[in-house]
Amino acid sequence: MSRKELALKAMEKGKGILQLAPAWVPRSFCRPGRRIKLHPSDYYIFGLERGGVDERWFSSTTHADNGPKTPEDEGLSYVVTDMEKSEKILLLDVVEELKGEVIGSALYNKYGRWPVYSKFFDNLGPLPHHIHHNDTFAARVGQSGKPEMYFFPSQVNNHGGEFPFTFFGLNPETTKEEVRGALEAFSGGDNNLLGLSRAFKLELDTGWDVPPGVLHAPGSFCTYEPQFASDVYAMFQSVLYYEHCVPEELLWKDCPLEEKGNFDYLVSVIDWELNVDPEFHRNRFMSPLPVYPPGEMRAHGYIEEWICYKCEKVSAKRLTVFPGKTVTITDNAAYGIICLQGNGTFGEYKLESPTLIRYGEFTNDEFFVTESTAKSGVVIKNLSSTENIVILKHFAGNSDLQLN
Repeated sequence: MSRKELALKAMEKGKGILQLAPAWVPRSFCRPGRRIKLHPSDYYIFGLERGGVDERWFSSTTHADNGPKTPEDEGLSYVVTDMEKSEKILLLDVVEELKGEVIGSALYNKYGRWPVYSKFFDNLGPLPHHIHHNDTFAARVGQSGKPEMYFFPSQVNNHGGEFPFTFFGLNPETTKEEVRGALEAFSGGDNNLLGLSRAFKLELDTGWDVPPGVLHAPGSFCTYEPQFASDVYAMFQSVLYYEHCVPEELLWKDCPLEEKGNFDYLVSVIDWELNVDPEFHRNRFMSPLPVYPPGEMRAHGYIEEWICYKCEKVSAKRLTVFPGKTVTITDNAAYGIICLQGNGTFGEYKLESPTLIRYGEFTNDEFFVTESTAKSGVVIKNLSSTENIVILKHFAGNSDLQLN
């Protein structure tokens, strides 16, 4: 069967809803937090050299940038066309074959691809203070800039890990000379970059907006991260807590060859105004906002909230369907979903949040909804008499969102 035939088969089977297989991603510099339901025996399925699995990517057409030993399909989502036969096709290929029929004509004409993905980031400890480049700097290494957003779901945070605090930005009084000095000291031990920053306590079921150019050292909550489809970054902190050292090559990651060794270039990647903003919490923190008046939604058996809403390129919602209820949910844009809790049906498909997943197994918790189906509405039935269905939905922008 050709790629086009498989794509059409998937579209017809789900009437515009695509069932996706889990996409597991290891990171050599991370330690798994073991909260993303992967079987305990499979967290090092790729081998110790490549590191433990501490990420699951959702609705992804983006290849994970994990070095020369990275498989060609790492980070890419597969559409399941026949579960019994283990038949599947890359979501990337479905979008390339059917274009706007999948993601919407306006979005395809603008980007020529599905331009976002989301993931669970599930690390036992904190990450180094690092940065994602904006479009200008990313273009110099053939990539796109990377805005990202965070949300900390209760359902995947039965423990907070070793350090449930995140450093964001820089202290307002910090100078560029101080940052340059810290970067120059990278190879000599702890460069004390965190001494120029500030940490915020992470709170369940809240989130943060992290624009390109903002330094951040994510804490150890399991995090839902909607983001633009890019894996561009550079690590600016040399030694973490517990003496975990960061290779100097990651300081110069995604730096043009002609700029390597130029510390002034690294400093220029920083969006200075955003990093030293004295109102950083007020401007970047996000609590859930109801999509419609709560009373009106509850009367119809559900509650839907914006959870990521301060970025024009990426956004996300949380949908809760109450026990025994059937609802029809409409949106004006294509989106990917992950089910965090409950069981029922999602359009033509069974919907359930698994307890434990072996590497390579299919699940009934992840789907992609095409634009036309999103606009006509998805019927969701909660088959439990006691438990909510909880779904997270991520979008590549959404005309329904009114930015603050």
